Amino acid sequence: MRRFLGAVAITLAALPAFASDDDIIRLRAGADVPATMDRLEAAVSGAGATVFARVDHAAGAASVDMTLAPSQLLIFGNPKMGTAAMQDDPRAGLFLPLRVLVYEDAGGQVWIAYKDPEDMFDDLSIDDDAPYIKMMAGALAKLTASAAQ
Repeated sequence: MRRFLGAVAITLAALPAFASDDDIIRLRAGADVPATMDRLEAAVSGAGATVFARVDHAAGAASVDMTLAPSQLLIFGNPKMGTAAMQDDPRAGLFLPLRVLVYEDAGGQVWIAYKDPEDMFDDLSIDDDAPYIKMMAGALAKLTASAAQ
């Protein structure tokens, strides 16, 4: 019975991640936007990546007397992975550093979203089997899963 419950728990944990037609991966978050972003930022820093910026879109909207549901963007990277991609094609800099959006939808659900690295470089001269693509995808999956708790 314990094994069955363990298997069910693992299966359910994997369900919140959705890939849409536009190659954006979304995970349902279990906390509000600021708390989820705090977790993501801590996970990124803890993994040794560099956090370049944290953008509060809702605060930007408020600064011009407009309203926007809570929405924050984290911009971060790892020079070892990013530099390798830009050596293969300098236009990779259009997609790097990596970005993860945490936002609240119209129904009040908080989501974590990011562009799938395996599709991000499709229009560039980057081999689909480049090792840094799998490393980026793995890192994003791990970091966002940690923040989604």
